Amino acid sequence: MTREEVYAKHKNYLFPSVANYYREPIVMVSGKGQYLYDIDGREYLDFFGGILTISLGHAHPRVTARLTEQINKLVHVSTVYPTENMVNYAEKLAKITPGRLQKSFFTCSGTEADETAVLLAELYTQCQEIIALRHAYSGRSMLAMTLTAHSGWRLGGTHVAGIKHALNAYCYRCPCGLTYPACDLKCAYDLEDLILTTTSGRIAGLIAEPIQGVGGFITPPKEYFKVVEGIVRKYGGVMIIDEVQTGWGRTGKMFGIEHYGIEPDIMTFAKGAANGLPIGVTIATPEVADSIKGSTISTFGGNPVSMAAALATLEIIEEENLVDNCLQVGNYLREKLEGLQEKYSLIGDVRGMGLMQALELVGENKQPAPQALLELFEETKRNGLLIGKGGLFGNVVRISPPLNISRADVDQAVEILDKSFQAVADKLKH
Repeated sequence: MTREEVYAKHKNYLFPSVANYYREPIVMVSGKGQYLYDIDGREYLDFFGGILTISLGHAHPRVTARLTEQINKLVHVSTVYPTENMVNYAEKLAKITPGRLQKSFFTCSGTEADETAVLLAELYTQCQEIIALRHAYSGRSMLAMTLTAHSGWRLGGTHVAGIKHALNAYCYRCPCGLTYPACDLKCAYDLEDLILTTTSGRIAGLIAEPIQGVGGFITPPKEYFKVVEGIVRKYGGVMIIDEVQTGWGRTGKMFGIEHYGIEPDIMTFAKGAANGLPIGVTIATPEVADSIKGSTISTFGGNPVSMAAALATLEIIEEENLVDNCLQVGNYLREKLEGLQEKYSLIGDVRGMGLMQALELVGENKQPAPQALLELFEETKRNGLLIGKGGLFGNVVRISPPLNISRADVDQAVEILDKSFQAVADKLKH
């Protein structure tokens, strides 16, 4: 097919809400490692990784081999029969996740994983009120859209009752108009006032991403979650930590919440867990997991093929010490991005951890600059680099390459970013 034929079918047969990047979208046909190739044979350095999903790069040979072996043996039986891959992966998760997390439930997406987590919290506490954070994103179901505090992703007018949204630690645009650390974490302590004034005073729990993904990689101060945890537990709630985007070494630790020193009651995963295969994971402490007394099922959850990919992905992350690679190469990337910030006034903030880094683009007085971001996208595309975007105002560049990239890959990406920012800056002058 030609690009034009793909465009025509996309327009005629897909929901119009399935939007594409770029004025003229890229039709991808293959990938290898950190590179993607389009229908015209052009090569792109992938620094977005399928929205933080391609943990090991495209078509990783060991993952592909495990998939091929599993597909030739058994594709699907549903959870009415236990399988080796599912129980082995669940055991592995129990050993490596923080604290007392032990029992898992598998689904096919982060949306389903978060839905399961909220259900667990409500059943365990016998309460129905859940706290989420502003700028959060939890998925596309009715409940997940209600948890989401990002107007562009909250479709329709009917949402689930009992969800409250607390201030988040968006230090660059402090919701309290203060500056860290002189703020004394007012945004965190405000959670208690929210509970006392907008809930019954006893909550099911709080769901939060260690670093907000769609929100624009908003990264809280190191003390933030300790304060929040204390308040949540004071009012009877459990801590649900959403690691859909931060998990599997992405931040320089195996799990993002490990930077903050708390032990969740429930954690959720998806995206990078299986290097591109559909997966959702909810893991909980034994007493929380046991609060579901009836029967429940996810037809494709724990699928032998997805579990094979997840096991292979985790093995490679551990064997190749990719968590440390994220830390070391991520620090190198951060230095380079801060160098770009010094050079271009368009970059108002650099934030993130490990290989999860963001650039917030602004004009005068920190005004969001979404149009500048769109121009940057066109330039980086032209120069062979793929990046992501996010933030409430659509002005945040999201950078999330595979976990096994090298400093040479960073150098190539930053060189392209530099060239692209210069082109945008030149356009803004005229």
